[in-house]
Amino acid sequence: MPDPAAPENPSSGGTPPIGTSACGGRPKIVAIGIAPLGIISIGIVPMGVISIGVVPMGVLSLGAVAMGVINASVVGMGILIAGVNVMGVWWVGMEGMGPYRLGSPSGQVHHHHNHSSGQGQPNLYAYPSRDEALRKAKDLGCEGAHAMGSLWMPCEEHPTP
Repeated sequence: MPDPAAPENPSSGGTPPIGTSACGGRPKIVAIGIAPLGIISIGIVPMGVISIGVVPMGVLSLGAVAMGVINASVVGMGILIAGVNVMGVWWVGMEGMGPYRLGSPSGQVHHHHNHSSGQGQPNLYAYPSRDEALRKAKDLGCEGAHAMGSLWMPCEEHPTP
C-alpha cells in the first residue's frame, strides 16, 4: 500500500498531486471540475460539505443523483431528502423509502406489488380522501373504498396477494 505522506509522481497516472482539487488531493475552499474536493464543490461527482453537480456527495448535496445528509435531487440517498425517487429517514418526493414522509397525512406511502401481472411493479393506490379512492375504484372496475391507516384505498376490501 502506498505511503499517503509520500509525494505522488504526476506523470505516473496515479493520484493528482497534493494541493489539487481532485479526489485524493487536499480539499480547497471552492473546487470546480471532475471529482472536485472542497468545502464547496461544483462539478461531476463533487465531494465536500456543500456539493452541487451530477453525482454530488456531501453534507448538503444538490444534483441529479445525490448522496449526503441533506439532498435535493432526482435520485437521492441520505437523512433528509427531497426529490423524485429517494431513500432517507425524512423524505419528500414522488417515490420514496424511509420511515417518515414529510408533507403526507399518514407519514408514509402504502405500496402494493401487483403479483398477478408478474411485473412486480409497485401500485400506489392509497389516497388522502375517500372521494379520490372511490374515483380510482371506478377506474379499476370495483366498488367502494376502505380505510388504510389515515389513507383511503379503492375497492371495498383490501386485495390479497
